[in-house]
Amino acid sequence: MKNETMMQYFEWDLPSDKLLWKRCIAQAPKLKEAGITKVWLPPAYKGMNGVNEVGYGVYDTYDLGEFEQKGTIATKYGTKQEYLKAVKTLQNNGIEVLADVVLNHMMGADASEKVMAVETAENNRKQTVGGLKEISAWTIFDFPGRNGKYSDFTWNSSHFNGVDWDDNAKRNALYLFEGKRWDGETDEEKANYDYLMGADLDMENAAVRAQLIKWGMWYEETVGMDGFRLDAVKHINANFYKEWLEKIREKTGKDMFAVAEYWHADLKRLLKYLDNVENCMSLFDVPLHYNFYNASNQSGTFDMRYLLDNTVVEHRSKNAVTFVDNHDTQPGQALCSFVQGWFKPLAYACILFRREGLPCVFYGDYYGLPAHNIPPMTGLKKMIKIRELYAYGEQKDYFDHENIIGWVRMGESEHENSGLAVVLSDGPGGIKRMYVGKQFADMEFKDVTGKCSDSVTIDALGWGDFRVDGGSVSTWVCKAAYDYLETEVM
Repeated sequence: MKNETMMQYFEWDLPSDKLLWKRCIAQAPKLKEAGITKVWLPPAYKGMNGVNEVGYGVYDTYDLGEFEQKGTIATKYGTKQEYLKAVKTLQNNGIEVLADVVLNHMMGADASEKVMAVETAENNRKQTVGGLKEISAWTIFDFPGRNGKYSDFTWNSSHFNGVDWDDNAKRNALYLFEGKRWDGETDEEKANYDYLMGADLDMENAAVRAQLIKWGMWYEETVGMDGFRLDAVKHINANFYKEWLEKIREKTGKDMFAVAEYWHADLKRLLKYLDNVENCMSLFDVPLHYNFYNASNQSGTFDMRYLLDNTVVEHRSKNAVTFVDNHDTQPGQALCSFVQGWFKPLAYACILFRREGLPCVFYGDYYGLPAHNIPPMTGLKKMIKIRELYAYGEQKDYFDHENIIGWVRMGESEHENSGLAVVLSDGPGGIKRMYVGKQFADMEFKDVTGKCSDSVTIDALGWGDFRVDGGSVSTWVCKAAYDYLETEVM
């Protein structure tokens, strides 16, 4: 069985040209050839900003680019027909498709209504500020452009916990509706981190939960995706997605892979969430991302022995989706923590060449970020191919130096010429002596990154002395694998 590699197929600053789905269709065969096995597509439904909506300001989840709403029929990425074709084309090329599911909030309401509410403190959501008062809240969603097609369910204040805008007073504050409470089983930051933005869905409302389950089943039946990326789960009652996934998996009879975004650097919170949902999904390894980010900004003083410490992939590897950067960490975003370019190859080596975790490649690293004059990462396509062909077998770590660390994969017989040795350094260059196995005795290894021109001959006992340049990574494979990559792949 070949290694899996996922790709996040969008970045925040894509042009609003309604062409992403068409690009995806055109690129599907190339993605397959590159070694991509899963693609995470952006939210496909109509958002509050119409054609300029990245997807997280959700307006109508039943409008996949089909109805004249928010000033456009198509979404930022294209029409419903193009979306469905993109999904099918990827699948026909052997690539699974993950749909981005954003159910925490809704935005861009069709009308406001009078609601009794109490203001709560921003940094302590359990603390009230003043007494009950009438506000004007944008909470009426009746979707006149869709006119009841697919679902006649409409939304009003009874379906939400609160908002952050009183249109009557033209004032921004956090308002909790009368008779409501912020959902439980959310992150404990701010005492309760249920509220994130917009009109916050009341996940303790039976009608809301039933509607969201009904929509999920409609969405899967309409699109036929293979799994889900779940947005902002730390703001949603943990029991909700456990039930939601269970119902959809039960209906479809499919495993329906799911990975959730729980954005926090504290590993304990992520593990607690996995326990609460009984490991029914994976999580993006946010602590690992911050390890990469911190290492890239410490000018060689980061202790590389601890690069993988306190991460999901270290403690719950079967539930870890590893990544280097994403649309939220890229320049210009609220969570901006973009890994510096010099360290990117080291970080990608850690997620692509190791045995644990499912790696997710960022569109912005693969294709570049033109809005920020950031080119594609040199060598990333080759690294993905190396993972597909050669990153197999038993793994032995050499995390024994503050600057220079490494590991080996000893290969598997079913993958011809597989096995590799990886050495990386955030400081000076040097040599790491590592055991690759007696099966490689007397064989020549070469660095496919091209950084080290000399070859390494494995001794009779299976050991080799593998070099790395300063602030760099070298990936060593047997000469037959090296020759194939140089002549047939790149």
